[in-house]
Amino acid sequence: MLGGIDYVVHLAASPSVPRSVRSPVKSHRANVDATLLLLDGARCAEVKRVVCASPSSVYGDSPSLPKHEGMPLNPRSPYALQKLIGEQYMRLYFDLYGLETVSLRFFNVFGPRQDPGSPCSGVISLFVDALNNSRQPTMYGDGEQTREFTYVSDVVAGVVSASTASSVAGRVMNLAPGCRVSLNSLFLTLRGIIGVTVDPLRDVPREGDVRDSQADNSLARELLGFDAKVSLDEGLRRTVEWYRASHTERVS
Repeated sequence: MLGGIDYVVHLAASPSVPRSVRSPVKSHRANVDATLLLLDGARCAEVKRVVCASPSSVYGDSPSLPKHEGMPLNPRSPYALQKLIGEQYMRLYFDLYGLETVSLRFFNVFGPRQDPGSPCSGVISLFVDALNNSRQPTMYGDGEQTREFTYVSDVVAGVVSASTASSVAGRVMNLAPGCRVSLNSLFLTLRGIIGVTVDPLRDVPREGDVRDSQADNSLARELLGFDAKVSLDEGLRRTVEWYRASHTERVS
């Protein structure tokens, strides 16, 4: 199936932390077994390079910020552990078979076309969908947990660079702007952009979620020339504009 293909970008996963907590074996098959099958297929087809997406959740809940690639890892959910195993398989296939691999750790990718109806949807698309319909979105915990968000076009640029850059085979890199924001602050920004005064519903923290996350992106800047072009505020505005246009088209 991979014959004649030079570069493979592996983005497929079962990315829901709560789902992995409920069904760890099923999640393992999707996130570990499928990655191994892809790598072996790429090896047999003599693919030049495989670039794989990995989550920031592999770092776990260490209080050290920002998260850098050399720090100890402590995944707190089956999903995070499974993706870490995928990273290790990527490195093993480079060391053992010479298949060039690059693992990119994503930090909350967002932007147009993210489906708020998906059980794996990111928090921004859920907030946008609720606020645009004057509904109260659910916020888990006190809202002071922090996250880093990366606009989708910046991720695409990083993936393209990782596919062809020299001296990166076998490496793992964070791919993110390098700044964080609390969910409360994110919510207020979105509420201002959309122009509503809805408050969130509060619920207990979800199992497996980390408290704070922020990337050290110095390695990606050095090896890939990575530089995030779209600020969080601009990305939020673009996402809201897309949602409104898309929703209007569906209704009409």
